[in-house]
Amino acid sequence: MNLQLYVDMIKEKNNSSASAIYILKDNKVVYEYYNGYHSNTADSLPITSASQFNVASVRKSYLGLVLAYALYEGKIKSLDEYVYPYFDDLDKKLLGKTTIRHLVTHSHGLNTKENGEMFREFEPGEKWAYRGINVLLITRLVHYLYKKPFPEFLKEKVFSPLGLNETGWYSHENERLVKVITDPSKEGTFHIGNSSCGTEANLHVSARDLAQWGNLHLNRGLYHGKRIVPKDVIDMATTIQSPKLTNSQIPKHGLFWYVQGATSIYSELGDRVPKGSYQIIGVTGPTLLVIPTYKIVVAKMYNKRFNYGGENYLFYLREFSNLVADTFK
Repeated sequence: MNLQLYVDMIKEKNNSSASAIYILKDNKVVYEYYNGYHSNTADSLPITSASQFNVASVRKSYLGLVLAYALYEGKIKSLDEYVYPYFDDLDKKLLGKTTIRHLVTHSHGLNTKENGEMFREFEPGEKWAYRGINVLLITRLVHYLYKKPFPEFLKEKVFSPLGLNETGWYSHENERLVKVITDPSKEGTFHIGNSSCGTEANLHVSARDLAQWGNLHLNRGLYHGKRIVPKDVIDMATTIQSPKLTNSQIPKHGLFWYVQGATSIYSELGDRVPKGSYQIIGVTGPTLLVIPTYKIVVAKMYNKRFNYGGENYLFYLREFSNLVADTFK
């Protein structure tokens, strides 16, 4: 399969010790493939279907679904609410006219210094910039709204009904977790956090669980005909919510998902991917791509930090999504 060859090529090129692909079409597994080891040392365990990869920023798609629930349940009135009333400990003037919509579409203009101090790079809605402060703020927001960490909410509402037993925020090592490689000359390390409350990038997911997460979205909240998530919740999360910006070439977003609208040169979805498709990625190399037009879900995994680093970052991502679209159209 061309997809397999491509994934293996990127694995070798970027010094990842592991790769995996899991593809669903029409709710059926049509392809799965596992290659490599949990780390880059001789005694590392081989990758299997149960191996759980650190998915880094892919966790935003899980956070986005909880925010969609908050909208659906009326805990917040609109994405266009200002965020400053929810954060008494932050500078109201600095937050200014930042809305929830700005936070989930990377158009908020906020950033942090090395010491954690928050500052403003540009006015909200003026530009697009990928920064991590928005994840922290939305995590705090949904915790405030539901009085519990968002992973607990998801376990009750989604993970348990779906049987997603290979999805979790880990604070302790175990043999199912794949190590993250930062420097190929050094052994990989476990990327675990101090807690499982969702405030850190310690989410680990197997390729098959990640694909099922995508398939729940593809089916707009249904699982084997049973309603797990309200359709409107899924639709809010996976349709374009970005404000209209001056630069039409920047990526478009749902609730953190990259969503294909009109093709653009800075989008992380290729120009041959159908409109309405959506994708989420992480710095360690995972990609979850959903193409509703073709009823396809593809989960792709690596374990190399900055797997898509350098000047070829967008090319790798766009080429993979284009290859999927070409394969299944």
